[in-house]
Amino acid sequence: MGIDFYTMDLSPPCRSVLLLAKAINVPLNIKTTNLFTGEHMTPEFIKINPRHCIPTMVDDGFVLSESRSILACLANKYAPGSAIYPTDPKKRGVIDQMMYFDMGSLYLRFQEAYYPLLFAGQKEYVEDKLTRFDEALKWLDDILATNTYGCGNEMTIADFTLMSSLATMELVAEKHDMKKYPNILRYMDRCRKEMKGYAELNQKGAQEFGDYAKKTLPK
Repeated sequence: MGIDFYTMDLSPPCRSVLLLAKAINVPLNIKTTNLFTGEHMTPEFIKINPRHCIPTMVDDGFVLSESRSILACLANKYAPGSAIYPTDPKKRGVIDQMMYFDMGSLYLRFQEAYYPLLFAGQKEYVEDKLTRFDEALKWLDDILATNTYGCGNEMTIADFTLMSSLATMELVAEKHDMKKYPNILRYMDRCRKEMKGYAELNQKGAQEFGDYAKKTLPK
């Protein structure tokens, strides 16, 4: 039967799962679900996931949403004991911390600065929101000054969520000059080269998001 994966290329969280699945050789049955046309609101999809969000994974009847939970679940089941999500509680704690930082600080502040203009009709940037996003980028840049990857010297599931976020930010966040963050750029270059299927699984969707942003954001 395999694993059904409901996804959309535009979505960074969805792309993070695609990157991990490729890295640990887990085949997915891709079920493209277009949020803009309401495919997540059909009775068929709501029956699978009443919260009607993507990504959603169905693995032999087991349904799971929220990308970071899916990343952890796939790593636990299909790459047990590996460095990508080690069982050591301290190492795992650092990985979880980075994933929560991506969700609760980095991507959240990007959303607050740009999503109202992209999806809610806001006409002008809010300076405080731009500053808060800059602050989160600076925090990450400081972390990457001493780390090869997001959580140390080995690639983990946190890197897949970071890279799906950063690739989107680089192409969408036109008010933020990524050259100010050389450690982030160096990290991104490394991950682009080392993540299997990166161009197809992540960069393509990020570019699609970026193209939409160019047409939508105020000049």
